[in-house]
Amino acid sequence: MPDAAIQSLLDGSGKALAAAISLVEDESSRAEALLEAIYPHPGSAYRIGITGPPGAGKSSLVDQLITRFRQSDRRVGVISVDPTSPFTGGALLGDRLRMGRHYRDRDVFIRSMATRGHSGGLASRSQEVGDLLDAAGFGVLLFETIGVGQIELDVMEAVDTTLVVLVPESGDDIQLMKAGIIEIADVFAINKADREGAGRLASLLEQMLAMKPDAGGWQVPVEKTSATRNEGLDELYGRLLEHHAHLQESGAGRRKQEQRYRRRVESQVASQVMGKFWTPARGHLLESRLEAVSPYELARTILELD
Repeated sequence: MPDAAIQSLLDGSGKALAAAISLVEDESSRAEALLEAIYPHPGSAYRIGITGPPGAGKSSLVDQLITRFRQSDRRVGVISVDPTSPFTGGALLGDRLRMGRHYRDRDVFIRSMATRGHSGGLASRSQEVGDLLDAAGFGVLLFETIGVGQIELDVMEAVDTTLVVLVPESGDDIQLMKAGIIEIADVFAINKADREGAGRLASLLEQMLAMKPDAGGWQVPVEKTSATRNEGLDELYGRLLEHHAHLQESGAGRRKQEQRYRRRVESQVASQVMGKFWTPARGHLLESRLEAVSPYELARTILELD
């Protein structure tokens, strides 16, 4: 992007931001230079990941949270990760109708991203898109995962606070432990809590959390909500603010930023090393000897090739 376009992005231009996101999402050759140019600017946004099984009402909760952050005059960026369209390669649910009432608000930016085969619940470039939103002055970033049916760890690694959304039908305690949600959740929301079983699930979670080792002084709360009835949302919003304050006061937020930075560096190094390693000669050797020898022998041969 030209310097003028980058400055427009930093000044909060929605048009420049949309163009920059497209460059990053499409993995344009200009994307890395763009991300380097805006690197000194991101870092202050509060990043919240909203994850949970399909049908839990995550989009409706995000819609309600946007409203509350805007009432406190916070600019909000939303990254909604959707299934990939088999026809266009884009986000299948890109219209995000449930958040439609916020589209006219210039201080709310909503972007749907396709998974494009990435299995971790977040699109592979979503963190970089978050950096762009941060640089453009959006102080709160909401990452809504695809909801693949099993909680994935990459949402925890990409954000400051992980909000896990469940419904009364989410399953028994064994399934909850298998999903690993006790380990990654900073806040629980039992949505659609007007349904039967919400109280039982809340009690079950609280019992399991009581057995969890101390998480640096933070006691994971369980809030019952109904996004469609606008019930319990103020309490949930308050819990998110409390966790944000805890991160700042305890230093845990800074440590999370350092971990994200370290993983990004490791990812870049691995990508560049692999790109340089797989020369045409090594690629041809791999294809020409598939299943001819053991994978261990072939790997050694490839590594020894000059």
